[in-house]
Amino acid sequence: MRQHRIAAIGGDGIGQEVIPAGLAVLRALAERCGDFALEVEEFPWGSDFYRETGRMMPEDGLETLKRFDAIYFGAVGDPHLPDDLTLWGLRLNICQNFDQYANIRPTRVLPGLQSPLREVKPGDIDWVIVRENSEGEYAGHGGRAHRGQEIEVATETSIFTRVGVERIMRTAFRIAASRPRKLLTVVTKSNAQRHGMVFWDEIAAQVAKDFPEVRMEKELVDAMAARFVRKPGSIDTVVATNLHADILSDLAGALTGSLGVAPTANLDPERRFPSMFEPIHGSAFDITGKGVANPIATFWTACMMLDHLGEAAASARLMRGIEAATAKGVLTPDLGGTANTKDVTEAVIAAIRGDNQ
Repeated sequence: MRQHRIAAIGGDGIGQEVIPAGLAVLRALAERCGDFALEVEEFPWGSDFYRETGRMMPEDGLETLKRFDAIYFGAVGDPHLPDDLTLWGLRLNICQNFDQYANIRPTRVLPGLQSPLREVKPGDIDWVIVRENSEGEYAGHGGRAHRGQEIEVATETSIFTRVGVERIMRTAFRIAASRPRKLLTVVTKSNAQRHGMVFWDEIAAQVAKDFPEVRMEKELVDAMAARFVRKPGSIDTVVATNLHADILSDLAGALTGSLGVAPTANLDPERRFPSMFEPIHGSAFDITGKGVANPIATFWTACMMLDHLGEAAASARLMRGIEAATAKGVLTPDLGGTANTKDVTEAVIAAIRGDNQ
C-alpha cells in the first residue's frame, strides 16, 4: 500500500468548504482504488488564525510543512484584512520559501459545460498555461518613501533572473513537447518593456534550440488576451510571467465556464520541497457559508496532486468522475445550475464508486 502525507489548509472563505469536499472525494477514491492511502493532517491557518495569533501561519509553519509530500490548499483573502498581508503571510510565504516556481494551469471545457464564447464546444479549448511563480512582477521588490507627504513615491520592481526565466522556459517546453500539438506560445511585452521582457524573449529563443520538436511562437500579452477570445483553437501551451499568466489564466477559466472549475499546481519540479495544489477561484466571500461553492476546481486540483504523487490511475479515475458529474448536469450556480457543494461532491463520489475501469 503506497502512503502519501498530505497537509490540508482550507484557509479563508470558501476554501474552508471546498477543501473538506475535496478530502471526502479523495477518501472515496483511495477506498475505491485500494492500492494507495492518504495520511491527511489539517491546519487551521489563515485569516481567522491571524485574528487569534497575529500571524497567518505559525512561525515554524514552513518546517512543519516540509514533512509532507504535498499541500492541498483552499484560498486566502479576507475583506476585513489587507490583501497583501493575507497573501504574503500564507500562500506566497509557502510558494516563495518552497521555491514553487512553476505554476501550471490546465484549461478545457468539461462535458456538460458551456463556454461564453458562442461557437466553442468541449474539446475546442485544451490549453496548459505555465506561469512563472517565483519572481517577475510579484517578486516583492520595491518600497515607499516620503509616506504621507505630497512627494510620496512607491516603487514596484519586476525581477527577471537568468535562472528563473530559463527554468520556467524549460518547464514549459517540456510540457509542450509532451502534448500532441507540440506548440508553445511565449507571451511577452518586449515592445514596451525593453529590459526584463527582452531578456525573457532572448532566453526563450535560447532554450528553444534544445527542443527542436516544439514549434515556438511569440505573442504580445494584449494580443494574446484577444486571441484567447477570438481564436482559442490556435492555442495549446502558453508560458508567461507571473503577472501576465495570472491575468490570462483567470480569463481562460472564465472562457471555459467559470473560475470555479479552474485548478492549479504550484510545483517545485526538482522536488526539494512539497508542492502545493489549489483551485484558483480565491476566497469568494460573497458566497461563503451559502453551501453553493463549486468544488470542481478543487477536485481537478486533486487530480494534479495525484499525478505529482505518481498516482496516475487514481487521477484518471477522479477526472472521469468529475466529467461524469458535469455531463449529467450536476452544476453549481456559477455554471448555471442549481446544485450545491454537497450535491456535486456526492455525484463525483458516486461516479468514482461506479467506475469499473
